[in-house]
Amino acid sequence: MRLGVLTGGGDCPGLNPAIRAVVRRAAQGGHAVVGFRDGWKGLRDDDARPLGPEEVFGLEHLGGTVLGTSRTNPFTTDEGAGKVLATFDRHHLDALVAIGGDDTLGAARELHRRGRKVIGVPKTMDNDVRGTDWTFGFHSSVAVAVDALERLRDTATSHHRAIVLEVMGRHAGWVALATGLAGGADATLVPEERYDEEAFLGRIRRALAARRCAVAVASEGVDLGLRAGSTGAQDEFGHELLGERGVGAELARRIQAATGAETRSAQIGHIQRGGPPEIFDRLLASRLGAGAVDLAVAGRSGEVAVLRGEAIVGLPLDQALVGTRTVDPAWLSLLHTFDA
Repeated sequence: MRLGVLTGGGDCPGLNPAIRAVVRRAAQGGHAVVGFRDGWKGLRDDDARPLGPEEVFGLEHLGGTVLGTSRTNPFTTDEGAGKVLATFDRHHLDALVAIGGDDTLGAARELHRRGRKVIGVPKTMDNDVRGTDWTFGFHSSVAVAVDALERLRDTATSHHRAIVLEVMGRHAGWVALATGLAGGADATLVPEERYDEEAFLGRIRRALAARRCAVAVASEGVDLGLRAGSTGAQDEFGHELLGERGVGAELARRIQAATGAETRSAQIGHIQRGGPPEIFDRLLASRLGAGAVDLAVAGRSGEVAVLRGEAIVGLPLDQALVGTRTVDPAWLSLLHTFDA
């Protein structure tokens, strides 16, 4: 067989181990792999490179993606879609392995609907792809966020301040939830729950009264009833660019106004995306990459390699794209067990 592979959407730790696994599993079976640079843009523009075992040597511990990535959606125009199909056929691909989140997998589904064979691999630091227990990139990103929260607590304690840490998370609050739980935040805000200012400020006040400091975590997608700093800019998949909304800064302003406590905010942004993958993400990415090749060899096009329990299984793309996997009530109940 001749396989293609690309990485699309936002980068996250684990992409390089996944690429490595695709290439090594393919080579084990005597199959060739072609890598396309910068996600769907590379497939559209025929920007490709051959990938063999030597080209992926040592990738298991590297952050980012050696193939590059972009948020290009070639299926927004007939011309773009036609170029993708032409490149696919020009390289005589038997199947394409598309590594990415909902948007990348959505484009993969379009390719499948247009008669080409494709297998998906779910990745996102947001952990919001349905059908898989975990996505790689999440654990590594949370480790970075927890480290930031613990450092912020040190300075909050020293200066008797309140500090808000803003983390990534558009519609799903998994990163904020895990950071708040693992890092011992006094209050954690996620998009799945309506913002209750009285309850939020009550938690901060109690923490300040008990310890003269407080730390809070908030997803960037939380709706405060005020879209401070929003530019309205969107990517090619129609998503608002959230970096300028300033959720953390706005919460800090409200805390200081309500409590009188000196308050700061920190937005770690893309720091969560970089750096070497944690061990769990290296293992999961390796399993999913190898599993995608197994699905391709078995002729199971239009599926995504996902983690279910202890097994890697195939799931139809339509089932993986039925909506965003958001934080469920059981996790929210656990989170509020530790409210200040």
